[in-house]
Amino acid sequence: MATTTTTTTLPAIIPVTSAVGSCEIRGIFYSDLHKKPPSNGGNLRLSHRSGRRSEPVTASSASPERAAVSMSEDVAFVLDTVEVFDLTGKSIPLSDLWRDRKAVVAFARHFGCVLCRKRADLLASRKETMDAARVALILIGPGNVEQAKAFASQTNFKGEVYADTNHSAYKALNFVSGISTTFTPSAGLKIIQSYMEGYRQDWKLSFEEDTVSRGGWQQGGILVAGPGKENISYLHKDKEAGDDPDIEDVLRACCL
Repeated sequence: MATTTTTTTLPAIIPVTSAVGSCEIRGIFYSDLHKKPPSNGGNLRLSHRSGRRSEPVTASSASPERAAVSMSEDVAFVLDTVEVFDLTGKSIPLSDLWRDRKAVVAFARHFGCVLCRKRADLLASRKETMDAARVALILIGPGNVEQAKAFASQTNFKGEVYADTNHSAYKALNFVSGISTTFTPSAGLKIIQSYMEGYRQDWKLSFEEDTVSRGGWQQGGILVAGPGKENISYLHKDKEAGDDPDIEDVLRACCL
């Protein structure tokens, strides 16, 4: 008997394909994707690894945009141990940023990045919608507090800005990094487009030690989370520099 392939599309980037079915998740990261083919007609099962009974979340074609991401307790614990710093230098556990509220959190490549400045503007342009839904807008960058202050001052970013001084959030969320993810034809075109639109790289910030020590090869992403530390509803991981998600997908995850 011939096998039937079904496709379910969610707001994400990791494809999971089998002889039984095919599911594509856009912008969602989860470390516990089952390696075996799904036995539920093409649905994707996500579960906890806590030793307790598994709590599945299925991704069906009936409601693809609203499918939730269930995060395991160990990943939630790691995020809770990550510290970021506000513009006064005060340290804050990362997941406290969405513990009591919903938030859109953008992770910049670095504070001097021209593409990140354009993304920050794009998100800020929809802040009125976020405000109406009582959703906070946050940007985190790898670097020190002084770099974060410079970014906030130069861009007049309308949201909150935090510094990840040791790149812990990027490691915890497994964001990609490397020369091959930075110098791509697509990224080059987007940089040219950004300059034509008036955006500029801050080369001083780009070549400070906190950025140079990682080579500037770090990529970022966007997540929507809260209220509740384990309530991660959307996560987009950039495959390369300038890999922006559809802003409407972000708004559906945060504000509808």
